Amino acid sequence: MTPVRSCRLDRRTRTRRAAFARLARALGLPAHFGHNLDALYDCLTTDLAGPVEIVWSGRARAELLADAELGPLLETLEAAARDRTDLVLRLLEPAR
Repeated sequence: MTPVRSCRLDRRTRTRRAAFARLARALGLPAHFGHNLDALYDCLTTDLAGPVEIVWSGRARAELLADAELGPLLETLEAAARDRTDLVLRLLEPAR
């Protein structure tokens, strides 16, 4: 069984830059990763061996989407997960 590459983002992830750094480090994104949304999508869907799991906890999806920094990032992660069968994005919303 192939080990899963995984990354955990949480409530402390407040900027896109911080998220890019965390994703690059945890997933081992290639050196040519350009720290922008298009490059992230390309790396996640073509350059990265799978399986891959990204878990984002502590914030509601609606809250993330409303955030000008993180909303586009979440949309990019969701698109990559739709386009790659071995990439799982899990959103763990806070308990109410």
